[in-house]
Amino acid sequence: MRKIVFDIETTNFFTDTGSNDPTSLTIACVCTHDSETDAYASYYEGDLPKLWPILERADLLIGYNSDHFDIPLLNKYYPGNLTGIKSLDLMKEIQKVLGRRIKLDSVAEATLGKNKSADGKMANVWWRQGEKQKVVDYCIDDVRITKELYEYMLKHGKVKYPDGKMIRELLLDTSAWNTKNETVLTHTLPF
Repeated sequence: MRKIVFDIETTNFFTDTGSNDPTSLTIACVCTHDSETDAYASYYEGDLPKLWPILERADLLIGYNSDHFDIPLLNKYYPGNLTGIKSLDLMKEIQKVLGRRIKLDSVAEATLGKNKSADGKMANVWWRQGEKQKVVDYCIDDVRITKELYEYMLKHGKVKYPDGKMIRELLLDTSAWNTKNETVLTHTLPF
């Protein structure tokens, strides 16, 4: 089963666009981990046509807040509909059981004992300052943390999260996570 863990950084904020719609934003970069190659990769906005064939061959797209943010934003650029690919939004899985959303950094610290390398707002500042590689490094770090969190959740059937000063465990049903769906996509053509 080919799994793509991914994350997006943008060139702007919602406050810049006057909208809370992810499609109002502009992609700076998309970073991925491909289970088939065990490699991390990054794609700037102009490189997205190279990303489409990789996503189209995926059996599962894994992200954090990806169903609400990343996939709709990618669909703005994609010449089809990426929702035809099975996706696993780890934040959504936590929210289904807990009843509220929790930041990736909080879950990663409680579960993995590690934090994100920076605040997401910094990536946008770095981009504006022309520090594109810093943005890519930060995005790849988020992909790495999301991948490790997915692997932990799948193996243990639970995740840890902060609740005030306490760390609590949240049991998750991961039984369907690695089942293949038959995807129906119109694949991009190589020209």
